[in-house]
Amino acid sequence: MHPTPYSEAALVARLRAAGCVFAEDEAALLIEAAQTDEDLDSMAARRVAGQPLEGIVGWAEFGGLRVLVDPGVFVPRRRSEVLVEEAVRLAPHPASAASTPSAVVVDLCCGTGAIGVAIAARLPGIELVAADIDPVEVACARRNVEPAGGAVYLGDLYDALPDAVRGRVDLLVVNAPYVPTESIALMPPEARVHEPQVALDGGSDGLAIQRRVAAGASAWLRPGGHLLIETSVRQAPLTAAIITGAGLEARIVHDDELDGTVVIGRSV
Repeated sequence: MHPTPYSEAALVARLRAAGCVFAEDEAALLIEAAQTDEDLDSMAARRVAGQPLEGIVGWAEFGGLRVLVDPGVFVPRRRSEVLVEEAVRLAPHPASAASTPSAVVVDLCCGTGAIGVAIAARLPGIELVAADIDPVEVACARRNVEPAGGAVYLGDLYDALPDAVRGRVDLLVVNAPYVPTESIALMPPEARVHEPQVALDGGSDGLAIQRRVAAGASAWLRPGGHLLIETSVRQAPLTAAIITGAGLEARIVHDDELDGTVVIGRSV
């Protein structure tokens, strides 16, 4: 630990006064990340001003990994680890250690690429493709996904994907925005002020992007492939109905520990 312009206790008190619930943990992370006293003071000021801690220190813990996080991107939430767990459970496994990838995985609306990278860490050898509409998110995702052997594309949902994976996708994993437009104002400032609106806004009922994802999924999934969409407990039955309406078999999975909900559609 390098010297600090004030004691760690003073930093904790400053963060706690700003409303940081885990002030002790955050202070330790800021001290670890800062290179100089000036860095630490600047980083503390940014945190007190409400910027997400992950964008300040440059990483977030997700799925047992340190995922790189740039300022202004959507910060991966722990509840999204349910997507990872279910994808790993559903992934096809090769009968032998062949050179052919064991599964084609698409991380759509990828943000930092955290979900795809966490799946790749659990399933070595997959063919990983990620895509997002936001250039800032794509730049960040490339820093995470490319070292894991995947590729990241910029564009609007399926328009971004390479034609080579059409009809071959085993796992289409999607954390599309699902916050109703009017509810964004109720979100914590860390999200509504410092994360991109396009990563939060799911339209009037929160389901607009999910409808588009479900409508196009069958063209990209192989027979027996799965679409996994993160949603809320309240919206899950509506998400399931959307997926069923798109011709897939749907079921809902909820994890109490992670407080995460996923609707899984199977291509038939």
